Amino acid sequence: MTIRVLVADDQDLVRGALAALLGLERDLEVVAEVGTGDAVLPAVREHRVDVALLDIEMPGMDGIAVAGQLAAAGTGCRSLVVTTFGRPGYLRRAMDAGASGFVVKDTPAGQLAEAVRRVHAGLRVVDPMLAAESLTSGHNPLTEREREVLRAALTGASAGEIAARLHLSEGTVRNHLSGAIGKTGTRNRAAAASVARENGWL
Repeated sequence: MTIRVLVADDQDLVRGALAALLGLERDLEVVAEVGTGDAVLPAVREHRVDVALLDIEMPGMDGIAVAGQLAAAGTGCRSLVVTTFGRPGYLRRAMDAGASGFVVKDTPAGQLAEAVRRVHAGLRVVDPMLAAESLTSGHNPLTEREREVLRAALTGASAGEIAARLHLSEGTVRNHLSGAIGKTGTRNRAAAASVARENGWL
């Protein structure tokens, strides 16, 4: 039986390379390639995709959100996150969202193909080094609101601008920023946002 695969990555070269490598496997057929997160679900439905390979950082909708969307849509398509960003926080969030696997882009082609087969068979596949890191790094300490505020802070927005964007009072924004700074053990919001991003918490 041929496994129908979709590759989602915003970098044309990477997307094409992954598709070409997987296309060399007799039992895998790349039936769709997309460059944005928003395009995944329509393509999955149109092409009856079995396994979707998802990058994390894509325009429109990130790969973790797409994994959650696919899990909720009931298409039967399983998600395998294939990313440059091998961060324990991303791994936890992806698996919690409904992804069946998480590997990094420098995974050898044969191992990647085997990961697709295992995910299609209903198994979970996780990069072993990331799995070990995830066990030692602990859970994401930030609340959802603290994550929203820090994501907005990454753009360089002021507390007032963040408040307007998130429909909160400026005082509430400052409280969330203060909480995030304390939990990340940093001195300011820029450092807190940087630490949170490095850990894959945002």
